[in-house]
Amino acid sequence: MISCNYLLSRAPVVCRLPSQLTHFKTLSITPALPVFPLKVSPPFLLRAISSPAISEPAANASSHGENATLRPQWKAAIDLKWIRDNKDLVAANIRNRNSTANLELVLELYEDFCSLQKEVERMRGERNIVANKMKGRLDPSVRQALVEEGKNLKEALAALEEDLVVLTDKLQLEAQCIPNITHPDVPTGGEENSVVRHMVGNPPEFKFTAKDHIQLGKELDLFDFDSAAEVSGAKFYYLKNEAVLLEMALINWAISEVSSRGFTPLITPEIVRSSVVEKCGFQPRGDNTQVYSIEDSNQCLIGTAEIPVGGIHMDSIIPDSSLPLKYVAYSHCFRTEAGAAGSATRGLYRVHQFSKVEMFVFCRPNESNLYHEELVKIEEDLFASLGLHFKTLDMATSDLGAPAYRKFDVEAWMPGLERYGEISSASNCTDYQSRRLGIRYRPAPSDPSMAAPKKGKGGASSSPTQFVHTLNATACAVPRMIICLLENFQQEDGSVIIPEKLRPFMGGLCTISPKLKS
Repeated sequence: MISCNYLLSRAPVVCRLPSQLTHFKTLSITPALPVFPLKVSPPFLLRAISSPAISEPAANASSHGENATLRPQWKAAIDLKWIRDNKDLVAANIRNRNSTANLELVLELYEDFCSLQKEVERMRGERNIVANKMKGRLDPSVRQALVEEGKNLKEALAALEEDLVVLTDKLQLEAQCIPNITHPDVPTGGEENSVVRHMVGNPPEFKFTAKDHIQLGKELDLFDFDSAAEVSGAKFYYLKNEAVLLEMALINWAISEVSSRGFTPLITPEIVRSSVVEKCGFQPRGDNTQVYSIEDSNQCLIGTAEIPVGGIHMDSIIPDSSLPLKYVAYSHCFRTEAGAAGSATRGLYRVHQFSKVEMFVFCRPNESNLYHEELVKIEEDLFASLGLHFKTLDMATSDLGAPAYRKFDVEAWMPGLERYGEISSASNCTDYQSRRLGIRYRPAPSDPSMAAPKKGKGGASSSPTQFVHTLNATACAVPRMIICLLENFQQEDGSVIIPEKLRPFMGGLCTISPKLKS
C-alpha cells in the first residue's frame, strides 16, 4: 500500500511493490500539471529494517528476480541475525502490515551469505598459510608448487569475493523491504480498526446551513483555484487577503508555541538528495510515488521537513549529553498525490504544495515512548487551544508506514465536509531511520569512575555506540488548519471568527468579514 496521505508524519510504505522500484520515472518540475513519467518490548525487539535504495534501473527486472542487477546506493545497518532468530515475530509483523516483503527469501539469502562468507574466510586462511610457507629458503620445486597453489587460491578467492558482493547486494535490497517492528499495543487490521485514545470538545452546532471552506473562501475572497490551475495545474491554489495573514499567523503561532517547550526552530532546505529521502523511509521513484524527483539529478523536492531534519545529523555520533535533540521546522512541502481523487480531496484538503510546521526528536532508545506521548500531547494542546473538536487515534497495523513502530493520528471535525479529517500525525520510528541514516550516540558510562580514560583503555570514549531513536509529529499543516478554522468558526452572516490564540499573530484581527461589493 502506497499511502497518499497528506501529513508526512504518516510515511508511505516504501516496499509494498518492490518490483516497481526497478522502473524509475523522473519528473520535470514545470508549471504545468505534472505527469508522473512497549509497554515497551525489551530493547532487542526494536530492530529497524530499511526500504530499498537502488542506484541503477534494470528494465523489467524484479527485486525478487534471479537476474536482477540492482546495486544498493547505500546500506542500512540491518540486524539480520536478529531477523533470523525472531523470524516468527517478523513474519507476523509483515502479515499484519500487509507488506509484500519476502522474509523467506531474506532468510535464504542470509543463509547463503553466511555459508559463502565462511568459505571466503577459509580460503583467505589457506592463502595466508601458503604465503607464510614461502618465507625463507625453499627448494625451487617446492617454491614453484607453492606459487601455483597461491595463484589458484587467488583466482578462486577473487571469484568467491565477487559472488559475495553480488549476494550481499541482493540480501541488502530484500532485507530493506521488511518494515519496522510494531508496538505490541497497536491494534491489528486496517484503518477501521484504529482505536480512539482521546476525544476533545464537541462539534459546533449551527442554526444555519454550514458551508464548506471552498464556498467560504470564494465568498470571502480568500482563494483562487482557477488561476492556479491555469498557471500550475490542478491541486494548486493562490491564497489571498486574510488567508495570507492566516497562513503566516498559523506558522508563527505553531513555531512560537513549540519552541517555548524546548524545541530548536529550523527552516530547512526544500531540495534534498534522493538517498536521504530513501533513508527516511520514502520512495522517491516508482509508479505511485508521492515524491517529486528533479529530472537528470539525484535530488527531490521534500514532502515534509521530516526528511531534511532527519538528515541533519546523518553519519554522526551525537554526544549522550546532547540528547534529546528537539527541533521544530518550517518548510514548504510538495506531494504528487498520485491516486488521490474525489470530492473528499477538493479544495485545500489535498494539494501539491503547502506549508507545514514539523516537530522532530532524536533521543535515547529507552526514552522514545515517553517522547512519543509528549509529541502527541503538544499536538492536542495546540488544537484544543484553538477550540477545535478532534479525536486522537492509535492507528492500526495496516495504516502504519514502514518506518513507524507506532503512530497516533489527530482527526478534526470539518463541518463543511461533514466528517473528520486528519490534521496531524505523530510517529515513533525507533531506530528504523537512524540505522539507515547512520545516526548513533555513545551512552555515558553508568559508573562515574569510568568517565576518566584508563591506561591502555579508551575510557568513556570506548563504550559502544548505539543507534538513536527518531520521532516526528505535525505541529501545523496549514491548509488543513485553514479548512478547520473557516468551517468551524463560520457565522451566519458569512464572516469567520479568528480564534483568540491567533489574533496577536494577525495584527489583532478578530474577524474575516465578507467584502463590500462596489
